[in-house]
Amino acid sequence: MTDFKQLKKDIQIFCRNHQIDKVGFTTADPFTSLKRRLYQQKNLGYHTGFEEKDIEKRTEPELLMDDAQSIISVALAYPAKMDEKPENIRGDRRGSFCRASWGTDYHYVLKDRLEALETFIKDKVPGAKVTSMVDTGELSDRAVAERAGVGVPGKNTNLITEEFGSYVYLGEMVTNIPFEPDEPLEDLCGDCNLCVDRCPTGALVQGGQLNAQKCIAYLTQTKGYVPEPYRQSIGNRVYGCDTCQQVCPYNRGVNVHNHEEMEPDPERVKPELISLLTISQKQFKKQFGTMSGSWRGKKPIQRNAVIALGNYKEVSAIDDLTQRLHQDPKPVIRGTAAWALGRIYEAADSVQRATIKDALEQALTVEEDETVIDECKQASVSIEGKRTNQ
Repeated sequence: MTDFKQLKKDIQIFCRNHQIDKVGFTTADPFTSLKRRLYQQKNLGYHTGFEEKDIEKRTEPELLMDDAQSIISVALAYPAKMDEKPENIRGDRRGSFCRASWGTDYHYVLKDRLEALETFIKDKVPGAKVTSMVDTGELSDRAVAERAGVGVPGKNTNLITEEFGSYVYLGEMVTNIPFEPDEPLEDLCGDCNLCVDRCPTGALVQGGQLNAQKCIAYLTQTKGYVPEPYRQSIGNRVYGCDTCQQVCPYNRGVNVHNHEEMEPDPERVKPELISLLTISQKQFKKQFGTMSGSWRGKKPIQRNAVIALGNYKEVSAIDDLTQRLHQDPKPVIRGTAAWALGRIYEAADSVQRATIKDALEQALTVEEDETVIDECKQASVSIEGKRTNQ
């Protein structure tokens, strides 16, 4: 007969020896409070649409495994800083991928660790049933980790661990083994409200509640237009956002380099913005294909690069943006390029300003997409307003 208490200890030792930074255990009971929150988020329109749509599956582990009894939660810590990063200077502006997209796509890294743990458990318990998932699975990684005592959800909705702050990737394994559950941890945030106060778009409606439709991390992954009120808030981000983590006191001084696969390549995570405008599909896959930030394809990244160049008012990008405005097959790129040119106008000299005006006027004579036409008109109106005020 299997000694499940000893097996739990053996798994904890295995994790320490096999590059799993934290492990916790919980029951396979329903996540009833999470279910209420998810339905509330859905009714408010705060969800992203990227999640598993069946809320019952997200909160009822027994729907994923008939005889589910326990869930094992694992966490891997990722780096928060680079030793060296390329200069971000006028004429050579750089974009930024969030830290969660540094190194090899974490889905593959976690999957590798979970598969090793699966093999270990099945060797120890013949006939054991396990099913693992990372991020794109049905269960909420954060809710499982919270109940398993791995960490505590912060007001920024990220899981905060005592050792690694919130810079952790999470995964879980549902099993038919009756492990003794670990105790959840106490709240860590207290009266601190920094993440809510510093969110660039006010996406954190209140502590612990996120309107994903306003979150920069979500907006940078969409394929359509970024709503105009949020474009300046994106700054130079081409994928994701770290602000609510950077301001968190529990992340001060945290910089873990436990996993070689997660180490960032500076040229990839801080890419040249202008080069992104003309990157081919083949080049994009070669340069960014192994990063989690590439999962939506190159067009959202290109659109975000266009926005960043507009925010920088980077005059050296005028010709490249004009080319996107006139030639890009995607209306969203053409329209966003018009917006960016309108932003750059303010920093341009007289010759460059004439080029921008001509580019917008020419686009209006041939453009057929109504939204692109509207973006061109708005950029032209903005330019006229700036000329009037000079």
